[in-house]
Amino acid sequence: MRVAAVDLGTVSSRLLLAHVEDGRIVESTKLTQITDLGQGVDATGCLSDAAMQRVIDACSGFVREIGAFAPDAVCTTLTSAARDAQNGDVLIEGLRGLGLHPQVIPGEIEARLTFYGVAHDFPERRIAVADSGGGSTELAVGSYVPGRPLELERVQSLNIGCRRITDRFLAGNPPASSQLEEASAWAAQQFSSYWDEVGERPDCLVAVGGTVTTLVAMAHELAVYDSAFVHLHELTTTDVDACIDLMRVRTVDEIAQLPGIQPKRAPVMLGGALIIREVLRAGGYRSLTVSENSLLVGMATTVAEVLSGEVPAIGWTPELS
Repeated sequence: MRVAAVDLGTVSSRLLLAHVEDGRIVESTKLTQITDLGQGVDATGCLSDAAMQRVIDACSGFVREIGAFAPDAVCTTLTSAARDAQNGDVLIEGLRGLGLHPQVIPGEIEARLTFYGVAHDFPERRIAVADSGGGSTELAVGSYVPGRPLELERVQSLNIGCRRITDRFLAGNPPASSQLEEASAWAAQQFSSYWDEVGERPDCLVAVGGTVTTLVAMAHELAVYDSAFVHLHELTTTDVDACIDLMRVRTVDEIAQLPGIQPKRAPVMLGGALIIREVLRAGGYRSLTVSENSLLVGMATTVAEVLSGEVPAIGWTPELS
């Protein structure tokens, strides 16, 4: 079957067009635009008109792609920025005007969808998954056995992301050392509280999101982004520290010129890298595995389950159009 999934996050707006057979994606196309929906939300509690227009413009293009793809169903979700904003209904009405059926999902559902997307590459293994976005970071520990419901031991969505930490702490351009230290300490405290309640930690930490995929591209100075190279690539603490050292002494404009970085992501990359470093440190990991199979993949496979009349493995049924 054909499935379209739209994920409107705090930093990026993304579209996945997928062919699903027997519960697995066999062919897909992904489009991503950096729309920075969450810019200023942490301080004001509202989505700006400019940010909402950027998302509407991106989704107008997505709708055209969806029409040409002719899917059996479309699922549209919004995450941290929309959860936080007092005026999220304005954006939702604009999206409905495009023919989409948007839904703001809780952090736990976001974590479950992401874990499900990742776990298809790690069947029957107990893993930890971190999804570091613009406004929140979702952490989950558990396992997935094909054909059975998802088994998660601990799931938590923390209000810490690359846009939020940048707006809250990293005012300098470049930020002062004291700002970096304060941001790192804030992240470390939140992540430590999560790991303290996990018990025995899985030997495999998998991370998703634009920050970790960009860190791989930076570490290897990829002039052209290579999804096949990045997917399931190992990112070490040494790699992350080296990227932080590159960025901490540079302005945003100078960061944008570094190999492997999308210029529009440059304003939040240093903050995102600090978060990934603290996730690794708090969990006691020396490396993580980067996955491109994130929330969109979990969403697409969940939609396919609903269309097939199955009970969704993640225990949540999306609204479809």
